[in-house]
Amino acid sequence: MMGIGREFMEKTRGSRLGPSPQQRGLPQPPLSVGLRQGRRMALPDPGSLEIGRIDLREAIDRRRSLRDYEDRPLSLDGLSLLLWCTQGVREVIPGRATFRTVPSAGARHPFETVVFARSVEGLDAAFYQYAAVDHALIEWPLASSGAERLAAACYGQAMIEESGATFLWVADAVRTTWRYGERGYRYIHLDAGHICQNLYLAAESIGAGACAIAAFDDDAINELLGLEDPDRFVAYLATVGPRKDSG
Repeated sequence: MMGIGREFMEKTRGSRLGPSPQQRGLPQPPLSVGLRQGRRMALPDPGSLEIGRIDLREAIDRRRSLRDYEDRPLSLDGLSLLLWCTQGVREVIPGRATFRTVPSAGARHPFETVVFARSVEGLDAAFYQYAAVDHALIEWPLASSGAERLAAACYGQAMIEESGATFLWVADAVRTTWRYGERGYRYIHLDAGHICQNLYLAAESIGAGACAIAAFDDDAINELLGLEDPDRFVAYLATVGPRKDSG
């Protein structure tokens, strides 16, 4: 009997797929979506920041999964840089594509970034959606017990309640499956890896560290974020916090 994982790989082989929605002439989904309404606030321009400059070899050499953080806030400048490095938009072709700071299959960029800012200078402890095209944050009116609920949805991983921020990458699957059909689900998870590696390296550049999280209760975490559309789901998370040796 074939296991679920092998069945997924078998059934998403290119040779088994029919015409994609794009090939059938169906309209392209939006390039981005607002997951919730809320107060919008601009972020510091990443091009003007005097932080985050580090030799690439040094960043790669230092990169580790860090679960133990200094008990002090992340700076807003630092958060701005991390968001830019993981999903920043360099160019928009209206109605067709965005080109960002990470690779994505067919430039489909299926992810919306949600940040739980537990301890970030200038921000209330809350969930925020990153409006990538505008480089801004949208504050979500969710319960203040977000850290506890988020940690519980991730099977009690303690670093969530100690980090400066937790990044949650919400897939909007139709952006990728519109072009690639069911095989697009493979590409969504590859794209998530590209994003998270950029977070790891960018975190090193600001004296911080990151830890990826793939162990979570899908139903609990999607419910926490109010994701009711089955085509939208959390695919990956990561915590970020200042290194204890970064001064």
